[in-house]
Amino acid sequence: MVSMAFASSAGLSVGRVMSSIFKGSPYRRPNDLEAGSSRSAHSDNEDHESCADPFDITSTKNAPIDRLRRWRQAALVLNASRRFRYTLDLKKEEEKKQILRKIRAHAQAIRAAYLFKQAGEQVNGTTTPHPTPGSDFAFGPEQLASVTRDHNFNALQEYGGVNGLAESLKTNLEKGIPGDDSDLLKRRNAFGSNTYPRKKGRSFWRFVWEACQDLTLMILVVAAVASLALGIKTEGPKEGWYDGGSIAFAVFLVIIVTAISDYRQSLQFQKLDEEKRNIHLEVVRGGRRVEISIYDIVVGDVVPLNIGDQVPADGILISGHSLAIDESSMTGESDIVQKDAKQPFLMSGCKVADGSGTMLVTGVGINTEWGLLMANLSEDTGEETPLQVRLNGVATFIGFVGLSVAFAVLVVLLVRYFTGHTEDSNGRQQFVAGKTSVGNAIDGAIKIVTVAVTIVVVAVPEGLPLAVTLTLAYSMKKMMADKALVRRLSACETMGSATTICSDKTGTLTLNQATCGTLNLFAEKNRVLLMTVVEAYAGGRKNDPPESRSELPDTLVSLLIEGIAGGGDVEVSGTPTEKAILNWGIKLGMDFDAVRSGSSIVHVFPFNSEKKRGGVAIRLLSLWSLFEKFLGRFVTTAAQASNSNPIFISKPDSKVHIHWKGAAEIVLAACTRYLDTNGEAVAMDEEKMAFFEKAIETMAAGSLRCVAIAYRSCDSEKVPTNEEELAKWALPEDDLVLLAVVGIKDPCRPSVKKSVQLCQKAGVKVRMVTGDNLKTARAIALECGILSSDAPESSLIEGKVFRSLSDSEREEVAEKISVMGRSSPNDKLLLVQALRRKGHVVAVTGDGTNDAPALHEADIGLAMGIQGTEVAKESSDIIILDDNFASVVKVVRWGRSVYANIQKFIQFQLTVNVAALVINVVAAVSSGDVPLNAVQLLWVNLIMDTLGALALATEPPTDHLMHRPPVGRREPLITNIMWRNLLIQAIYQVTVLLVLNFDGKKILHLEHESKEHANKVKNTLIFNAFVLCQIFNEFNARKPDEVNIFRGLSKNYLFIGIVAITIILQAIIVEFLGKFAKTEKLSWQLWLVSIGIGFISWPLAILGKFIPVPETPISRVFSRMFYRRRNQNVSGSQKHEDSNATSIRN
Repeated sequence: MVSMAFASSAGLSVGRVMSSIFKGSPYRRPNDLEAGSSRSAHSDNEDHESCADPFDITSTKNAPIDRLRRWRQAALVLNASRRFRYTLDLKKEEEKKQILRKIRAHAQAIRAAYLFKQAGEQVNGTTTPHPTPGSDFAFGPEQLASVTRDHNFNALQEYGGVNGLAESLKTNLEKGIPGDDSDLLKRRNAFGSNTYPRKKGRSFWRFVWEACQDLTLMILVVAAVASLALGIKTEGPKEGWYDGGSIAFAVFLVIIVTAISDYRQSLQFQKLDEEKRNIHLEVVRGGRRVEISIYDIVVGDVVPLNIGDQVPADGILISGHSLAIDESSMTGESDIVQKDAKQPFLMSGCKVADGSGTMLVTGVGINTEWGLLMANLSEDTGEETPLQVRLNGVATFIGFVGLSVAFAVLVVLLVRYFTGHTEDSNGRQQFVAGKTSVGNAIDGAIKIVTVAVTIVVVAVPEGLPLAVTLTLAYSMKKMMADKALVRRLSACETMGSATTICSDKTGTLTLNQATCGTLNLFAEKNRVLLMTVVEAYAGGRKNDPPESRSELPDTLVSLLIEGIAGGGDVEVSGTPTEKAILNWGIKLGMDFDAVRSGSSIVHVFPFNSEKKRGGVAIRLLSLWSLFEKFLGRFVTTAAQASNSNPIFISKPDSKVHIHWKGAAEIVLAACTRYLDTNGEAVAMDEEKMAFFEKAIETMAAGSLRCVAIAYRSCDSEKVPTNEEELAKWALPEDDLVLLAVVGIKDPCRPSVKKSVQLCQKAGVKVRMVTGDNLKTARAIALECGILSSDAPESSLIEGKVFRSLSDSEREEVAEKISVMGRSSPNDKLLLVQALRRKGHVVAVTGDGTNDAPALHEADIGLAMGIQGTEVAKESSDIIILDDNFASVVKVVRWGRSVYANIQKFIQFQLTVNVAALVINVVAAVSSGDVPLNAVQLLWVNLIMDTLGALALATEPPTDHLMHRPPVGRREPLITNIMWRNLLIQAIYQVTVLLVLNFDGKKILHLEHESKEHANKVKNTLIFNAFVLCQIFNEFNARKPDEVNIFRGLSKNYLFIGIVAITIILQAIIVEFLGKFAKTEKLSWQLWLVSIGIGFISWPLAILGKFIPVPETPISRVFSRMFYRRRNQNVSGSQKHEDSNATSIRN
């Protein structure tokens, strides 16, 4: 059973199905004045990519299905089930879409049928029956489900509304459920847990079966069986089973090792998937807000909802302020649905688009539509990464070369064999026409086919694309320890190509912390806050110290406290900025209970990142109102007990105050008056406006966040009394009276300057995009090292200026921008689009719901794990769990490590490929025999594919990676440095081993030995030296461009362990498995010779690194030559056609 938290990472299972959610999502706000004109960066590349090489996919994020299908069809694959295991299953993706359509249609049909039935009941005068009380609760799960899932408003009213449901579920709407273990157990037993049945992961035996489906291994098994049958027939069961049995055993070993490696990777991905699904949220239990896992939500819980949150279960709205829900994940429609007393039903899996509220949980797990959806969808079908696609292209090219070589070897060996040019170990002709029996001829042919097929096994690097998955699985696991949760595999490697990071300021570059936990306004008055109010201007002058109230008039202090306390609770869990202001209010003498008991909240306008302010309308209660408030509760309770309607006494009108808090210069611009030292509202003249503006500039220059607090009165007659009208009421935001301007200190993170410098050295430009004042942003940027003291003015810009530019102007300006102040989320989106059109690989951080489009558009979207909303996290590729910029830099290191590790593995594997192919081809053509037989080649393949990938693909990142520029997404995988290293090692190995092959008997003084024994010793030495060369070369591959290949080796226990295991197994094969591997025991002298041959690769590698290589990649040089020659041919043919045309005219 898996938590409903699966919904939080819809990118895992249904996110791709709804990949177009932001194309028509309400979060885009197409008519927003701040949106500016834009065009998607994706569209610029689509035309180019549609006609490009099928393996040239620079980004698989939002890639068209046709593009993904093309590279699969172009790839040369021997084992499709294994090769495509961690890629997107296109067939299952289509099945998911069909399931989504069916479930949505099913849900709509149920609602339509219910509405029809409801209409009939109203005509016949029937009513919904009251529920039958159960053992613990008055309702069963089916009854609750029928209310919420069918949106049965009449039944809800019959049950007493949300109050009646809460009473039946033993829930206090203000304090929540008790939350003790026995209560939670009763609720889970009665209504189920917030989980749904999930299909089991693949078993180990499934991986064994998939490993068996390799075409070459199947051919080898057939050849082994045939060889076994013929061997037993001709040589008897005692000796005849060795040839076939050894090949079968080698194939079995390859299958088992491959299955174990793949199974371990699968377990790692499963564990990471569980982390992605396990989101945390707050519920009210026992009168306190507590954070729990979504797994632990039960029916009866009271859940607060804020903008960007995900609805964690089905439920009924208790109360809300402008609450709007995006139900596109369930209905497929992108319309925003307003929720109020007439539309109180909330569906699990939907998102809060705007406003806030609290809900009563009435359905969890499989009893919700989302649970039904998740239970019917299969497990995640994977995703391919750009590097994986490119490696499939490399593997396909190498595979075709290998197939050609293997076919050539097959033809040459068969021709030589059947023409009598092949001799056995004793020098006798193997095939004599008319004399050799059919059985022997078939046996000889089978051995030749076996060798050719084994060359294909070695030549086709089936494990090369899978090495990406291996290194990504390893990197993702380690990145979790570095506070980064990877949601999309491709983002992990794309981060290594990032050329710019657009970072938020608050919480990412700065600490953004008030306390370690929630701030209790009474118990923690003396606790030191990290984010505090350090300057305050009130009464028309500076208040020093800021918490001093001795010179402030009582009217001003009363209004300040009223505005500060207006939107809070006794236990506050808001943003650190809110906590800092609340703490300042406490120091001014705020008595929270007294303030809240003397007023009631009429309407709330939540803080808006576009308007940069939030507001609250508060009705002040007179003494008569306070009496009626108490009496009303008593009358309502009595009326409910007697099943009659409550009677209220009319009360006189009360005052309504509208308080605004937000960006200082924006709130100040809306103020026409201010309260002076006498508590009188005085007109805001030019001199006073200039005074406050100067104060804001001074505080901003000191890197303080400036917040203004203002209010205005509103006539009660103008305040809507109807709930629907109130929900649509826009709070008046003009003619405000300024109460205070405060400066809040949000210090930079201690490690941020070092991290920014590390990025700059690595060629990654860090840009700050913040909603704060431009001067505050500049001061913080200087403190962080993003800006230098002599930075030009063109590196700073305000969001409104940037959005007013045309597309082309934005592209020019975007390159220069280092700091953007007073930006909206749409400004961030426009910046990302402009940078991408200029060819940048953009990483962007975001935490709010409105950041979702920018996170979605960027090459790598980084959501904040602490401050980030669920909408932001779902749109992101990586979640930064500690909201720290240093963790973003660690992600860059890991991204570069992925690319570097793959290049190490390519260099190592291609060296083995080239050497093995050349040795066997030359030997086959010249002598009709190959020094490396099928079993030995299978062992080499195991070293190269599985063990080599484990050793090299799991190298941890080093600081050296951050001393080089970002890797271009179109740069060749095999660099000039790699070609140099590869060719040096391959030429050395081929030369030495071919010399041993042709003159080995003479060099090793084996002339006097029997021909069979001499050949066996010589071939064993070649095999042993070849394997040891690969082991020594594995060390060289660790550091392709560094002289010291042992740096960091002592920390990589996996590498050391794999090398040790390889050496031990090689010794066992040579010394003890001679009959299986066709080897001979070697003397210690020959072991020293083998080790010496391998050891020479080290000094060779060191010397090779001093050979300079051209900067232009070799592949690019060849492609230019090709295009130049093709153009010459085209121009030549054009001239010829022109001359012909001229002669015809003449």
